Parts: sequence; structure tokens; C-alpha cells
Amino acid sequence: MTKRPEFWTLPLDALTRPEWEALCDGCGKCCLLKLEDDDGDIAYTDIACRLFDPDTCRCGNYPVRKQLVPGCVVLDAETLPEIAFWMPQTCAYRLRYEDKPIPDWHPLLTGDSGSVAMAGHSMTGRTVAEYEVDEEDYEDHIVEDLA
Repeated sequence: MTKRPEFWTLPLDALTRPEWEALCDGCGKCCLLKLEDDDGDIAYTDIACRLFDPDTCRCGNYPVRKQLVPGCVVLDAETLPEIAFWMPQTCAYRLRYEDKPIPDWHPLLTGDSGSVAMAGHSMTGRTVAEYEVDEEDYEDHIVEDLA
């Protein structure tokens, strides 16, 4: 299916499935474990989901991720209002939900999937696998500059 020109400026509920998927910049931040405190504040860790591929910054088994990781949140136009607050501030889904433009380094604007890494937003080489960290040590992996 052909994507419409500048489809990323359209309302999210007007996007086709391929257009929706193309909004993802591939930073990998949504695949990081997040901690929420009693006040509802979200802290990002450098701990990646067990399905996360650190070389591609993508899910290693995207089609069946929900079955393999029951806690995985499937992001769509219906679930976005409930979870936008924990998405990265640079996330195109969150930005469009907040009626803001996508970042100028986004691959849809640059035509280059490497622009995410060049802008310093890719998690390539910056994560530790979930199975390598004991749950009681999660707080030791909080990273302040990821949101």
C-alpha cells in the first residue's frame, strides 16, 4: 500500500496500518523497562525487553510480542491515550497525540534511518538485556536523559 505524502501530519486515527507503523523512528526507547513511582512519575532504565534486538533497536519478534511478553503494550490509536505519558518525549506517536510536529531528525523527514542515531536518540549499544539484571537492581539502571 502506498503511503500518502506527509501522512504523519494527519490525525492518528486517519492513518493506515503501514502509515502508523512508519511513525516509529526505531529509537528503541519504548522497549526499555520503565519504573513508575507513587506519584506516577516515570523513570527510564537502560534495561531492554528480552525480545529487544540491540543491533536494530527493534523487537526481535514483533508479530507475536504480546504472546511472548504478556506485559508488552500494543500501541495503537485506542491505547495511545492511556500510555502516551510514558512514551519518550521525542516519540512521534506521543508528539502527534499531543498535536505537535515530529522531530526534524525523524527518518520520515530526513529519508535516512540513521538520522535517529546521528541525533543521539538511538538505544543501539546503550542497553543491557532484561535477563542480565535482577529485579531488585532495576533502580541502579535508571537513566536520566532518555525521556
